[in-house]
Amino acid sequence: MGRKSVIIATAAVFVAALVAAGAYLYDRSQDGKIANGVTVAGIDVGGMDAKEAEAKVRRELLHPLEGPLRATFRDQKWSLPAERLKVRANIEAAVARAVHVSREGDLPTRIGRYLGGNDLEVAISAQVDYSRSAINKFVRSIADDLDRAPRDASVDPTADTLEVVASQAGRKLRDVRLTDELRAAVTGGGPRTVTVHVHKTTPEVTTEEVAARYPSYLTLDRANFTLRLFRNLELTKTYTVAVGQEGLETPEGTYAIQAMEEEPTWYVPESDWAGDLAGQVIPPGPDNPIKARWMAIFEGAGIHGTEETASLGSAASHGCVRMSIPDVEELYNEVEVGTPIFIG
Repeated sequence: MGRKSVIIATAAVFVAALVAAGAYLYDRSQDGKIANGVTVAGIDVGGMDAKEAEAKVRRELLHPLEGPLRATFRDQKWSLPAERLKVRANIEAAVARAVHVSREGDLPTRIGRYLGGNDLEVAISAQVDYSRSAINKFVRSIADDLDRAPRDASVDPTADTLEVVASQAGRKLRDVRLTDELRAAVTGGGPRTVTVHVHKTTPEVTTEEVAARYPSYLTLDRANFTLRLFRNLELTKTYTVAVGQEGLETPEGTYAIQAMEEEPTWYVPESDWAGDLAGQVIPPGPDNPIKARWMAIFEGAGIHGTEETASLGSAASHGCVRMSIPDVEELYNEVEVGTPIFIG
């Protein structure tokens, strides 16, 4: 019995040695393999070696992100090529980590893991990176195309009419939202085509409000010697006037009343046409040709009353607009400093 027991014991030791050797050799054969239950970036890489896992992760993670990003707004479209995005991920490091965690633990633990009885259930991330400056430049280019300042309502005058130019709302790209959505899209967290959104921006002066900005407005038709008064952009009164003679024409353009004076003093300009009066100061009275009222317009030119009513309806002045005294007194009460005047 003793000899038999020795044989059995020896056989058991031998079998155990064979099992241990087999387990060791099997474990070594799995060196570099990833255990079941391990994922990289949500992709199952269990049972694969590093090369296989890298290829699968690159195929399933990066390849779908290699196309361009697109943005649309109504019928406008923009595209950001993939080469500018420079999408990348450190797949090699993530897979190396997967291999490392698969080899953790003692020999029995690893054997059980590889034989499928003890899945690891380990999720390893693979951070996707890209060129943020490319996204920012893309958003700025879209903003350049879409952003539009609001347009205030205004008045487009001619010599005899006032036309209201309607206000127009502006728009401003919602750039923060677009940036966030593009960043999600580039990493696979959103659709590759993003719908652009904008804010509506409002003008300071709407079409309904423009008349309040111009309680009074004047237009001068030099060719027909006609001065028109508009109140709240509606024609109120038409006056026959005299304008500047040839060589001393009343200046063309858009101006505004700069100063107003009753019974004005005349500061004679240093001009050849003034003769001996040049540079003098003529107080109100019979020697002062500027009668009743004065409304300065531009560089010595203005609107004033005259006793030379025969000159009305002609080009007879030295650049000023002459009116009859009753008319200039009436007009004076209808305008103010800052009232625009269009001279055509």
